Amino acid sequence: MRIQLLLLLISLLLLNSESLNCNGNNPRGHPSDLRVFHIESPCSPYKQPNTVSWESTLIKDNARLQYLSSLAVGKKPWVPIASGRSILQSPTYIVRANIGTPAQSMLVALDTSNDVTWVPCSGCVGCASSVLFDPSKSSSPRTVQCEAAQCKQAPNPTCTVSRSCGFNMTYGGSTITASLTQDTLTLTDDAIPNYTFGCINKATGTSLPAQGLMGLGRGPLSLISQTQNLYKSTFSYCLPNSKSNSFSGTLRLGPKFQPVRIKTTPLLKNPRRSSLYYVNMVGIRVGNKIVDIPPSALAFNPATGAGTIFDSGTVYTRLVEPAYLAVRNEFRRRVKNANPTSLGGFDTCYSGSVVFPSVTFMFAGMNVTLPPDNLLIHSSSGSTSCLAMAAAPNNVNSVLNVIASMQQQNHRVLIDLPNSRLGISRETCT
Repeated sequence: MRIQLLLLLISLLLLNSESLNCNGNNPRGHPSDLRVFHIESPCSPYKQPNTVSWESTLIKDNARLQYLSSLAVGKKPWVPIASGRSILQSPTYIVRANIGTPAQSMLVALDTSNDVTWVPCSGCVGCASSVLFDPSKSSSPRTVQCEAAQCKQAPNPTCTVSRSCGFNMTYGGSTITASLTQDTLTLTDDAIPNYTFGCINKATGTSLPAQGLMGLGRGPLSLISQTQNLYKSTFSYCLPNSKSNSFSGTLRLGPKFQPVRIKTTPLLKNPRRSSLYYVNMVGIRVGNKIVDIPPSALAFNPATGAGTIFDSGTVYTRLVEPAYLAVRNEFRRRVKNANPTSLGGFDTCYSGSVVFPSVTFMFAGMNVTLPPDNLLIHSSSGSTSCLAMAAAPNNVNSVLNVIASMQQQNHRVLIDLPNSRLGISRETCT
């Protein structure tokens, strides 16, 4: 008996040791995979000492929705500005990026709705992180000059007396001033020379990801655009949930090793904000009924920014109010012999043993039925379950339906720009 207990203890220690391997990439043996950490991973510098409440997360999601809406209607497709608004205090998912020669490791936030990569640099005034990129310790940095094409592509570019390029931008409730720099970026085993990114010199506010951000949008300075020859404008990701012990999500770069059998829907492009990944959501089914949603609530409209996007930074899916109310009311109608209550900002919650209907997002050419783990959020005691989506903030700018990270968890989400498609397949990465 003692030997069995000892063997069990050793196996648990080995499992824990493997799950806390924070330095390795290629978690599934694919050379193009990067490990994706949830913010609550033991490997994450953003892990909170106390559990974040549902309500505070929804409040931050409201700010994220306002921020995304401001992007959607912006006049310049490459300027991510949301002045005076707060965004998530921490990113939801992070990856390890190695910058410089020799490499300096940074855990940067993934953001599919932004383009420019930026990191805090040595000497930064107002940067909260103790982990800073130091260009003086790299043998390969280059200053981007004002005449360079990249300078014109930066958000709000500025020019110094010495003709070096910089930029200013607002990210949520924070602002940054950065020098536009080039250096070697290493992801998995691939070294990307002369990668253009922002080296933050000054920051204000508290809403910046501490060690920086990697933009996965489709603007000219995004990772996808800068590595077009290497990764062919194709990537996918699988997000682990917050309860994962192994935090084994992956960001897979390039067309190799992408799923062959995958449902896809066409990507749409908003010329006012070409970075956002718009898709055509044509309906939502609750149980076996397609709910009655006004066509205008789902319609794609480049002039106003209305439509549906996939976003990695929003936690819970948000639907414009007419769409959400139609889904919520049908969901409630199908839950028998139970009255809905509110909890932590969610308005459709039930206690005890309840049979819940399924919810299916219907896109052009593709239906996605949410498994229970993507549909319901449970109280810490496990006695209460809530529909894990809400109405978008009710103001003139919030015109977006956002398919958020919780509803994407344990799915492989493929972005294939050459074929202008977004794909989804079920994959356990938790």
